[in-house]
Amino acid sequence: MKVQRLRFRYRLTGEAGALSNRDLARIWDDALTGAGLSVARSEGRRASPQVALAAPLPLGMTSDCEIADVYLSEPADPGRVLASLRPLLPRGMEAVAVSEVGVDTRSLQSQLRWAEYDVTLSPGTAGVNDLRNAVSHLMAEDSLPSEYQRANRVKTYDLRPLILAIYVEGTDAAPILRMRLRAEPERTARADQVVLALGLPTPHSTRRTRLELDEVPVVTRAHRRASDLDGE
Repeated sequence: MKVQRLRFRYRLTGEAGALSNRDLARIWDDALTGAGLSVARSEGRRASPQVALAAPLPLGMTSDCEIADVYLSEPADPGRVLASLRPLLPRGMEAVAVSEVGVDTRSLQSQLRWAEYDVTLSPGTAGVNDLRNAVSHLMAEDSLPSEYQRANRVKTYDLRPLILAIYVEGTDAAPILRMRLRAEPERTARADQVVLALGLPTPHSTRRTRLELDEVPVVTRAHRRASDLDGE
């Protein structure tokens, strides 16, 4: 039974770059259980911990802004949970904040809207001006047919509407691409896909810096839309 839902915000450094999303869910379960907390379990023959991650993070990528929702079967004080949990997490994984979220509110994944990334290119990849020209041409495209493989299937899609913004910063010796990419269910872009679309080689490093959630309740959003229409 789910009686409490805690939303954790945490960082992943290079030491955690080899952790898959399955690894992360297991780590959360082990750490919470080790802290003496009761993690809610799904029903069925293979009961699994009720831990939800906001968005998959490709292997090797770091992040300042990961989010996980954990459901508990017994209530606990969030502040004490955070303090007891921190020393139980592995090197490279740091819990920085926790808040309580309504158990019956929308799923974490359905609230996700976009993500921001800092992509640091290797020295000598391209000059800042050349990168800005490449970004300008890419953003001017009406569509960017792309594909990716999932299991044994290749899925085709249009990458262009998933790219919200790209900025070029840094210097010629250390250029950085700052990207804002859509991250909604079934409408998600990855930073490495954008790098490929720009015709660039594998970057030196990629760091996720922000995950934006739409945490406004559905009823409130409907009320706002109705108010906007009445005012027209």
